[in-house]
Amino acid sequence: MAKDNGAAFEIPPQMRDFAEKSVAQAKQAFDSFISAAQQAVTTVENQATTAQNGAKEVGELAMRYAERNIDSSFEFAEKLVRATEPKEIMALHGDYVRGQIAALTEQAKELGQQAVKMSGQSPH
Repeated sequence: MAKDNGAAFEIPPQMRDFAEKSVAQAKQAFDSFISAAQQAVTTVENQATTAQNGAKEVGELAMRYAERNIDSSFEFAEKLVRATEPKEIMALHGDYVRGQIAALTEQAKELGQQAVKMSGQSPH
């Protein structure tokens, strides 16, 4: 067991100053770390919000395309029902396929542009 002889333990003033400066520097470093962490969290939250909004826009765009494509298919079916000759059916089919290819090409282009916009890259 340590013997207490009543002598006070004294820390030299230079060591006390050094310790106080070390604590102040550690606190400043910790505050800087916390600030950087908060900025990182804010950045991630902003990016997540942007991505979520972009995904919502792409989803809405895809739904509009799906509705348009389904409407086009029903219009084609209605025209087919009214067709009276094989030649007319073939012409309707050709028109429908050409229209769908053009529509799908344009839709893919627009979805690609939206994806590039979401990624934050500039389109080439």
